[in-house]
Amino acid sequence: MNHRRSLLGVLVCLSFATPVAAIAGAKPPAISRFLAGEVVVTAYDGVSDDLLTAGLGASGLANPVPPAVSSDPTGAEMRRLAIYNNYRALVPTDAGNGYGVFFGPGVDASGQPTGTEGLIAGEEYLVFAGPRSGKVNVTLMVQVPDSFDEAAPCIITAPSSGSRGIYGAIGTAGEWGLKHGCAVAYTDKGTGIGAYDLDADEALSIDGLWSPADALGKDSIFTARMSEPQRAAFASEFPYRFAFKHAHSKQNPEKDWGRNVLQSIEFAFHVLNEKFPPSGKHRKAPRFTPENTLVIASSVSNGGGASVRAAEQDRYGLIDGVAVSEPNVNPVKADFAIVQGANAPITEHSRSLFDYTTLINVYQGCASLTLPTAPFNFAPSANACTSLAEKGLLAAGTTEAQALEAQQIINAYGWNPEQNAVQPSHWFLNVPQSISVTYANAYGRADVRANLCDYSLAATDAATGAPVPLSPTAKLLLFGTANGIPPSAGVNLVNNAAVGGATENRLSVSASSGRADQNLDGALCLRALATGVDPVTGERLRGKDRAMHRHIMKGIRDIRASGDLGGKPAVFVTGRNDAILPINHTSRGYYGLNQTVEGAHSQLHYYEVTNAHHLDILNAFPGFAEQYVPLHHYLFQALDLMWAHLKTGAPLPPSQVVRTVPRGTGAPAITDANLPPIADAVPVSDLIRFDGSTLFVPE
Repeated sequence: MNHRRSLLGVLVCLSFATPVAAIAGAKPPAISRFLAGEVVVTAYDGVSDDLLTAGLGASGLANPVPPAVSSDPTGAEMRRLAIYNNYRALVPTDAGNGYGVFFGPGVDASGQPTGTEGLIAGEEYLVFAGPRSGKVNVTLMVQVPDSFDEAAPCIITAPSSGSRGIYGAIGTAGEWGLKHGCAVAYTDKGTGIGAYDLDADEALSIDGLWSPADALGKDSIFTARMSEPQRAAFASEFPYRFAFKHAHSKQNPEKDWGRNVLQSIEFAFHVLNEKFPPSGKHRKAPRFTPENTLVIASSVSNGGGASVRAAEQDRYGLIDGVAVSEPNVNPVKADFAIVQGANAPITEHSRSLFDYTTLINVYQGCASLTLPTAPFNFAPSANACTSLAEKGLLAAGTTEAQALEAQQIINAYGWNPEQNAVQPSHWFLNVPQSISVTYANAYGRADVRANLCDYSLAATDAATGAPVPLSPTAKLLLFGTANGIPPSAGVNLVNNAAVGGATENRLSVSASSGRADQNLDGALCLRALATGVDPVTGERLRGKDRAMHRHIMKGIRDIRASGDLGGKPAVFVTGRNDAILPINHTSRGYYGLNQTVEGAHSQLHYYEVTNAHHLDILNAFPGFAEQYVPLHHYLFQALDLMWAHLKTGAPLPPSQVVRTVPRGTGAPAITDANLPPIADAVPVSDLIRFDGSTLFVPE
């Protein structure tokens, strides 16, 4: 692909963390057909500030006290806070879980501890992508370390995980790529920290600072589209509310996640070709092309899913290989069964995220009662059991039996039993609740004013749960503290239809039951939008509800993965205990689909890791520390394997179950004994096999 064919002039805003002389002779990237606005170029000296840690170093990232931010913050301060929080949200920074030993800034590219702070000098290029990514800005960023080897160029993609902002993958694919001297291509995927204050009519700029929406204009991360009278009327009726880009952009940003990753790669090529221009008789031709540059698509969770979709959509040979962890993929359902050990075959796999999450959102509050000793099980609800039974959704007569029945319903829907002990913590942390609300709005392209299923987003009073203004400090820091999907950074889920008035979701009293059952009414409404049927009456939805269900189904069809990677080498690593993205509906479902679609041409390798789940950061806490190992370690192994495969032709190990060893009582510091490598020689009993009709996964 000719990466220079659509170049346009651009006014470049240069800001320097080091003196101008530090990048003397460097040229800014030209804008391509899909870039919009100014490209912000910042140089970091690797001493006072850097690409990976924002000057905090390995010790600063491990420090539980976040970096200070002034009352009138600069973009640099917001960047430092965002890197600090995004890194710590995905990577366990306590020594017991391997930080500083197996991974972290103080560990080099070969996996050896260096005893240093691990600061990385280089340049950072930040820009918005324009209309081809939709009507809401998508952020792209490229980091080029000073260690970039012009003779052996490489690019690693790092789309953000979850709904996080542009630094959402800094500690995962970002860290690995920077340590290997690669340019790292980031994107927030059109989700990101796009908060909009409806009361104040204020939005966030690309560097995380609040300004009046009119003043920012097209340069806001996200501004909800409505007239001034419409905004004022909504703010009067529903004060203190916020809109967030992922939920309320009305664009279903997930449908463009693959495209956004491909755009980030193209932007990286533009950056490299401008930074290192060719000379001599070849000066008019791009120096770095897909033919001479190694490109690995990577990241975790939503970011991993985005890289997979990019590989499926890659028509220009931009991507050489894929190495992702716990990818959020919604595979098209193929006709095969999944069998784990001697268990019964699962044929109803590959359900959509919205389908399986709205199911667990209905039943988990009750099911959490079955595991009273599960870690972080702080929100079980007997009231939810009672309300479910009253509505005929549970048949058992006692609370204990109802909880067991709720758990059985969840597992019968394709959630692995290995996730059961992890899920209560996620329920307490509002994970299924926030996903259900955000993705309902996103897939349905709902306007924030619709208050879909009577949900809205606002700060709430700790005692009463009533909506209140977000504190000035919390709002000021939101870009650096939020994850893009409330509850986050002080903004909570609100039940507008609660008895007594709008109330925080978990504290609210449901109108249909008259009890505090953690807003079962809202959960059932979301479930109806997923199935098209009222869960209680069994009747098909009608009117506006039916129309919204159809919009959501269309949105889900738009994001389904085809399973066709075009024969690209690819590696998935996934934890068997994943309680956010159940493996039968995601990694296992995709692997079987890929085998069905590509057959003998498939180069996808799937590694399922025991005693590993989705949120490694929880492993720092009692109850998790003893039982689970960091899946993050295996992401880096996956990248190492793909690197060796593409560089030297080393064969990728066969698909397998990787049997880890929990740390056990007292949670002693993790060692090699706990983290066996993905093996080249694998016992037959550990091989994952597909015979054309059944995917066999060892127990």
